[in-house]
Amino acid sequence: MNLHTLKPAIGSTKSEKRIGRGSGSGMGGTSTRGHKGAQSRSGYSRKAGFEGGQMPLQRRVPKFGFKNPGKVTFKVLNLDDLQKLSEGHSTTTLDLNFFIQHGLVSKNDRIKVLGRGEISKNVAVTAHAFSDTAKDSIEKAGGSTNLVTK
Repeated sequence: MNLHTLKPAIGSTKSEKRIGRGSGSGMGGTSTRGHKGAQSRSGYSRKAGFEGGQMPLQRRVPKFGFKNPGKVTFKVLNLDDLQKLSEGHSTTTLDLNFFIQHGLVSKNDRIKVLGRGEISKNVAVTAHAFSDTAKDSIEKAGGSTNLVTK
């Protein structure tokens, strides 16, 4: 056996369809394209989503809803989260950089502090927004709340 004697196995390959080569080939005349219609003509390309003239899916299904481009979303931190953080660290200021370093938020997130749980440590918290109950609880514990202005 040599490289120049190798051949595909018998029956594993077919010769290509020679289209439009006369009626004797069985594929002359319309060249296997059928009679008339867009697909029989040169230059035809079906549009994406075309369903043969039937009303396409993207037009059958109704539109609904609204995406507000001005919506502001917040990452939420609760008082019990802040309590755990302040117990584990000696710092008295909990600001954006502190939250980012400890993996609670990413640098592009906006932070809102909510009032679930309790906080007993005197800490200065910096965030983009505070709920009324969170603000009251932090200030009752002797801490302060600072709003970020971006």
